[in-house]
Amino acid sequence: MHDPHDSLESNPDNNPDTTDFSTPPDPSPEMSNWVDEALSNPVNSSATADKVTFGSRISRLSPEQLTTLATVETAFLASTASLLWVMDYYFPTGPVLRVFFPLPIALVYLRWGARSAWMAALVSALLLSVLMGPTRGIFYTIPFGVMGVQLGALWRRGASWGWSILFGAMISAFGFFFRFWLLSLMMGEDLLSLVIAQITEFLQWLFLRFGWWQVPEVWMVQSFALVSIVFNSFVYVFVVHIVSMVTLDRLKISIPRPPKWVRVLLDYD
Repeated sequence: MHDPHDSLESNPDNNPDTTDFSTPPDPSPEMSNWVDEALSNPVNSSATADKVTFGSRISRLSPEQLTTLATVETAFLASTASLLWVMDYYFPTGPVLRVFFPLPIALVYLRWGARSAWMAALVSALLLSVLMGPTRGIFYTIPFGVMGVQLGALWRRGASWGWSILFGAMISAFGFFFRFWLLSLMMGEDLLSLVIAQITEFLQWLFLRFGWWQVPEVWMVQSFALVSIVFNSFVYVFVVHIVSMVTLDRLKISIPRPPKWVRVLLDYD
C-alpha cells in the first residue's frame, strides 16, 4: 500500500515545511507598475547616466502619470519661486537670491512647456498675494514671472544668449518702470521725479569734481537715468544666465551654451 509520507520525502518541493520563502516570486505583469520598471533597470555608470535624457526617463509613463507628474512639479517649483521672494523680502541678501527669481518658472517651461510655465507664474503670484498682499504678487509676476517664461521659451528653442539677454533686459527694464508707476499710483506721489532729483544732485556733484561749472540739463539727467536702468537690466539678466547654466547643468538639463569669451572668462565648458 502506498504511503503518502514517502511521496513527500521523495519530492521535497511538495513539502510545505521545506518550502523556501526567502526569495519572493517574480511579480506578474498585472502586479508590476512603472516604479518596478524603473527600479528593474538601474543606471550603474555615471557616463550612462549623463546620456539618459529627461524625455527617455518619462517615455514609459502613461498619460495619467505624466499629468500627475507635471502638476506636482509645477506646484513645487511655483512654491519654490514664492519662497525665494519671501526669503529675500524678510532676509535681504542683496542680489544673491534675486538672480534665482526667474529660474523656477524657466525650469517648468523647459520640462513641461508654455502652459505649465504660465500656470506656475500664476500660482506664484497667487501664493504671494495670499501671504504678502496683491502688490507683492504683481511685483513678482512683472518682471520675474514673465522673464522666467521668456527665458524658458528661448532656451527651449535654442536661441543664442544675445537674443535671450536682450529680451530679458527689456522685460527687466519694463518691470522697473512698471513698479515705479504702480507705487506712484498707490501712494499718490510721483516717485520717479524723486529719483530724477537724486540723479540731478549726483550729476551736479560729478560735474564739480571734474571742474565743470554748469548745471546738468534735463535731457542729460533723463538719458543718464535711462542708460543706468538699461545697463543694470543687462547685467542682471547676464548673471541670471550664468547662474541658470550652472544650476541646470547640475540637473542634467541643457540650455544654449554661452559665447566663447564667456566660457574662457569663467573657465567653464
